[in-house]
Amino acid sequence: MRPSGRDLSEMRAVSIETDVTKHAEGSCMIRMGDTHVLCTASLEERVPPFIKGSGQGWVTAEYGMLPRSTSTRMRREAQAGKQGGRTVEIQRLIGRALRAGVDRNALGERQITVDCDVIQADGGTRCASITGGWVALRLAVNKLLKAGDIVSDPLISEIAAVSCGLYAGQPVLDLDYPEDSEAGVDGNFILRADGRLIEVQMSAEGATFSRDEMGKLMDLAEKGVGELVAAQRAAVG
Repeated sequence: MRPSGRDLSEMRAVSIETDVTKHAEGSCMIRMGDTHVLCTASLEERVPPFIKGSGQGWVTAEYGMLPRSTSTRMRREAQAGKQGGRTVEIQRLIGRALRAGVDRNALGERQITVDCDVIQADGGTRCASITGGWVALRLAVNKLLKAGDIVSDPLISEIAAVSCGLYAGQPVLDLDYPEDSEAGVDGNFILRADGRLIEVQMSAEGATFSRDEMGKLMDLAEKGVGELVAAQRAAVG
């Protein structure tokens, strides 16, 4: 029934390769099916002005898609002189999601910026960015701990995200592009490893959904996030 032949509750193949860049304090390449995202975490001994002097740290994110990450070439946003609304929305989402798993007091007055660059897109780029972004963040924090720059681990929990939706009237897990473009209902679910919800983005696109269907999608999301957290833990050792 699914274009890929996957079962309704089956994730795409997931792989996370760590330490893929030389200079970043933390980095990984996450692959969820044919969606590939390079995630790097960069440490700076400064914080934004609005929290300076508070003793708290900050985690933020930036997101972008390479021109040929999709089936036809996209114009670089730098050529337009500004980021598009979709880009701004997604990078704010990534930052919010990652901060939900951070004790900012334990991080101290420093900032970690997580950059998520989509190399190849086939649906679920924001979910892959959040999941891979947490791995890059984990690796950067590990370096702080090893160097003795912080005394306690500021990361409260793994953070992962997965898409779910109604495709051909059936609830499905981890939509790829052919499903995402045809789904009657599409949602992104961001959770901590303990199942606590961080954010849910749900919208009807040509169809409505019931509370029962919402529950089924939530069940699929919990299953998917559980698998992604296992992959995160395996990647960081």
